[in-house]
Amino acid sequence: MKLYYAAGTCSLAVHIALREVGAKFDLTAVDLAKHLTADGTDFYTISPRGYVPLLEFSDGSRHTEAAALLQYVADLDPAHALIGKAGSAHRLAVIEWLTFISSELHKGFGPLWHKETPEATRQSTKDKLAKHFAELDARLAKQPYLAETYSVADAYAFTVLNWSNFLALPMTAYPNVQAYMARVSARPAVHEAMKAEGLVK
Repeated sequence: MKLYYAAGTCSLAVHIALREVGAKFDLTAVDLAKHLTADGTDFYTISPRGYVPLLEFSDGSRHTEAAALLQYVADLDPAHALIGKAGSAHRLAVIEWLTFISSELHKGFGPLWHKETPEATRQSTKDKLAKHFAELDARLAKQPYLAETYSVADAYAFTVLNWSNFLALPMTAYPNVQAYMARVSARPAVHEAMKAEGLVK
């Protein structure tokens, strides 16, 4: 497999999951501003959508969408430790969180990345995110991970919540989220993925 990624973007979640399950894969960096891969290839010729993550299989097929790829990668582990077995309540909980992160958190950050976003929209975005952060904080006050045990939903949540650092969003009002972030970042696979992407030393 080959993972096309851009450092610190949502592709980091898939990168973490691949390391968690011990998958064999190659990494190809993508400059999203220029839409070029590390060797100068036009990324649009690889992915018409032009974004990461993109996972290329040995048969040459290419697949996108973080939440879908995370489910696929989690199932590479016969024990399904990162997602739960088919039909289980745990699996439903993990997929529920993956969907929430994708639709509410991941996309919720969107307007904050663009300088042209009006201030009123920017503030409304921050207010919506604050409600989501508060919900997560209350959840994490009761248990260490979103679906009780560590899962691909946590790899995704960690990746997206980490954007608060890039955007200078204060998180001091959410101590349980802060403790959660520290807990996830301490996992060897998470540290290895972040180191490989140049996010930590």
